[in-house]
Amino acid sequence: MSDTKPHIPSTARVKLDSAALTANWQALDRMSGAARAGAAVKANAYGLGARDVVRRLIAAGCTDFFVANWQEAQEIEDLTAGKAEVSVLNGVRAADLAFALQSPAKPVLNSLEQVQRWKSTGKPCDVMINSGMNRLGINVEDLEADLFAGMGIDMVMSHLASADEDGPQNEEQLSQFRAALQIVPGKRTSLANSAGIALGSDYHFDVTRPGLSLYGGVQRPALDDIVSQVAFPQAEILQVRSLLPGDKLGYNAQYIADEPHKIGILAMGYADGYLRGFSNSGMFMHDGMLLPVLGRVSMDLIAIDLAAAPYLAEGDWVECEYDLEVASSQSGLSQYELITGLGNRLAREWT
Repeated sequence: MSDTKPHIPSTARVKLDSAALTANWQALDRMSGAARAGAAVKANAYGLGARDVVRRLIAAGCTDFFVANWQEAQEIEDLTAGKAEVSVLNGVRAADLAFALQSPAKPVLNSLEQVQRWKSTGKPCDVMINSGMNRLGINVEDLEADLFAGMGIDMVMSHLASADEDGPQNEEQLSQFRAALQIVPGKRTSLANSAGIALGSDYHFDVTRPGLSLYGGVQRPALDDIVSQVAFPQAEILQVRSLLPGDKLGYNAQYIADEPHKIGILAMGYADGYLRGFSNSGMFMHDGMLLPVLGRVSMDLIAIDLAAAPYLAEGDWVECEYDLEVASSQSGLSQYELITGLGNRLAREWT
């Protein structure tokens, strides 16, 4: 008797566009000018699947990847070994040391304590400067050249806090970073995230670190024409219902029909990352027809208006409007939350 379990088809999925992902990285690499674009693939490549993303970006020519922790570095180690550098942004805790010493990935040292912890290893590292964001990083006033004597520092980096806005903080951080580079010796330098790339060549240095824009996010107008949507959530219609005037729909009757029309019940909800912010504001599509979300989004189910496509039936699929700028406006959620929040129940299908 075979132990093979029958395949269970998904009722919701994310279609992922390989060509768009690659084109986004290539466009951001070109916009980086003399600098080389790396790729932030932390948080499972912003929810899209780190291994699938890294494999595609290595084929496109990417040679620097940035993850949050050592578990994420381990997940892509076999793909990057001998082909690309991996930087672990959260640094190296005492508890990380045993794994970090045998890993080909580099810690990004974020504190004086981490510098002392790593200094005697003789292994390569990166160094994060706090240029004004006050998250991770070593304060400029705490830097001394002797602190790094004998260390093999690859990349000296910092992180922009407000690159998606026009304001004084960007120039303030740039000035602080330049001051730090007079003290900290490194082979390469890096400051710009996705939005920072669009600030211009002063912010590019040697390596840029795009993240959100690789996956379709647009934080500055200059990115509008070069970044394409990568993720396209889709859901199956579980049931078609006919509402009459006065019929209430969903939790707390957040939608009440004022005329007869059909609705479709979709197999997707906030457990899949389609959050309550889309209640009575989100949009699905089929063959160019817009199908508004009706009522409150629940854990596993969404109701959509089929008035524009009354021919749809149980088993048909519809596509979610998930252009990140548009979806952010609909839901009030940030583009980062939208893309990283796509749930594990959604099958990932690359094209």
